[in-house]
Amino acid sequence: MNGRGEEPVFEVAIVVPKKREKEGDENRDCVEFLVQELKTAGLIVERVCGLSDEFIKLAAPQETLGRAATELQIKKLTYIGMELQFEWDQVTAFVRQPDGSLFSWFERFRCFHHLIYRIVNRTEADLTLNCDGKEIRIQINESLLKRFEDEGIVKQVFPLHDEKKRKQLLKNWALNWLDFTSQPVDEIYLYYGTRIATYFSFLGMYTRWLFFPAVLGLALQLIDFGSMQLLVLPAFFIFIISWAVFLFQFWKRKNSALLARWGINYSLSEYKALDTEMSSLNRVHADHEKNFDANKPIEKKILQRDEWLGLLLRIRNNTVVALAIICLQLPFELAYAHLYEITESYILKFLLTAVYLLAIQYYTQIGGKMSVILINYENNQGEESSSASLVYKVFGLYFMQSYIGLFYHALSHRNLTTLREVLIQRLIVSQVLENLIENAYPYLKYSYKKYKAVHKKTQEKGSSGGKTIRLTTRVEKEYLKPSYTACIGKELEDGLFDDYLELALQFGMIMMFASAFPLVFCFAILNNITEIRTDALKLLVMLRRPVPRASATIGAWLNIFQFLIVTAICTNCMLLACLYDQEGNWRIEPGLAAILVVEHVLLLIKFGFSNFVPEEPAWVKANRVRNVVQARDMYSKQLLRSISNLEIKRD
Repeated sequence: MNGRGEEPVFEVAIVVPKKREKEGDENRDCVEFLVQELKTAGLIVERVCGLSDEFIKLAAPQETLGRAATELQIKKLTYIGMELQFEWDQVTAFVRQPDGSLFSWFERFRCFHHLIYRIVNRTEADLTLNCDGKEIRIQINESLLKRFEDEGIVKQVFPLHDEKKRKQLLKNWALNWLDFTSQPVDEIYLYYGTRIATYFSFLGMYTRWLFFPAVLGLALQLIDFGSMQLLVLPAFFIFIISWAVFLFQFWKRKNSALLARWGINYSLSEYKALDTEMSSLNRVHADHEKNFDANKPIEKKILQRDEWLGLLLRIRNNTVVALAIICLQLPFELAYAHLYEITESYILKFLLTAVYLLAIQYYTQIGGKMSVILINYENNQGEESSSASLVYKVFGLYFMQSYIGLFYHALSHRNLTTLREVLIQRLIVSQVLENLIENAYPYLKYSYKKYKAVHKKTQEKGSSGGKTIRLTTRVEKEYLKPSYTACIGKELEDGLFDDYLELALQFGMIMMFASAFPLVFCFAILNNITEIRTDALKLLVMLRRPVPRASATIGAWLNIFQFLIVTAICTNCMLLACLYDQEGNWRIEPGLAAILVVEHVLLLIKFGFSNFVPEEPAWVKANRVRNVVQARDMYSKQLLRSISNLEIKRD
């Protein structure tokens, strides 16, 4: 819906049970009453009967969304570059989306959520409603939808796919294999929101940049440099570190350009984060005073106490996770790596790996659940802070799982042949299997739910009808599809957590062992080209439309990638020492000196190049400066008028 005369599109559905018996008073039926209230709220309602449930599809005219946005006090970018609270009566002052629509998908979903959950019992007495013979009493000012959810009448509220846009994205994005890394990022943003569009933009840029090290790695693999090989590998390693630093600096530039193009700037993103933190602080201190003033000495002490308490809680929880990794996971990983090293039979190696992967999945799931429990006891300010804490803790578990065996083969046994074998296994076999599971699991889950629904309906009707029962409605098919959730910490993260984790683990592998196996970049680029299309297919075909989130950057994952670059400097210096001394008789003094010299030079390159490339393009900075000047001039004029009016009143 773009606000230029197009018909509203059904974007949200409410799932309720099908009515099983005729009620005496239709007006007192829960579902009927809810439908009438939704219409009264200004929503367009369409009811669809499925096999076992009924679906209430909702659309909203632009004015209804505008009124809801005004009530929510949503802050939007204006044409002078300032973020102001939205006012429906001043709609022309606000920047529109790239397709001309007034609200982004994230803003529209917020408005839908507000409209349906603000429906309350506005009568002067308790309201009694019926649902299949059961009486439900709604108290004064109680939310209908929340009460219906508690009673099991409303099973779920979920976003709907727009079939027209979904098919267009399917054609131009998911099935467009000829363009390799090219993606319609603006269309992805309009359909899925900032968070998912940012992920695919980063994945596309990362994959394009992989072409440079992949070509050099292939050349190093195919060309025999002879005695020059010992000089070529350090040069390749220095290039790789410089490449990685420039990749993320240019990504920051691209990210800022995308946000400017979408009508989002850093101040707005920072404001949303600050707004979340202040809301959390207000909830924490609501019991102390209604008007909390951070300038008062007592309240300053409260804030400082909570700040340090939160920090100590995070340190305690991170220490618990670190000790669990060292005491429980490290011995298990080293035992597997040692057994793999001494096992000669490929069949036994395969069986050993299968047992290891099965055991480590359970261990990781337990570790992830423990991380979520620990985060609940932290004093995190807002959802983004909790998500970042989960990222760091879970990545620590996967870091040990993914890399400790590789470190063992490379540094303990100096067995580079086994190291390359394990790298190929991880990058080809493991990631291919992960992609298959990633896409097959939602399909199998959907097929099972579909079979259960059809089988249940067949049993209810009996075999006398002779007709084949099938799912015929699009909305019911979407309802049976799995949600886009993370395998770990689904309370805090969506499915992008798994996708970013997969990218980070791959980046760590290709960076930390680049000197031992330069060809690894070729495997990575092939995997990523496939990943772009399979992830798109997963979102468009296998899963429900995700609930939008407001994140405008890759967040804590940027710190993970930066950490992996620094780690790669250390590991590759050790690998180069091993490559120079295949017989294992090198002296520690000159070897260590060479490692330290190269390591310090690369660290200097890393931190020096980080400040070499500006983080935002000149046109973005120029627009921001111009907007600040315009806002200052406008405020100056208004302030002068206010002062003049005060003087006139005094006279």
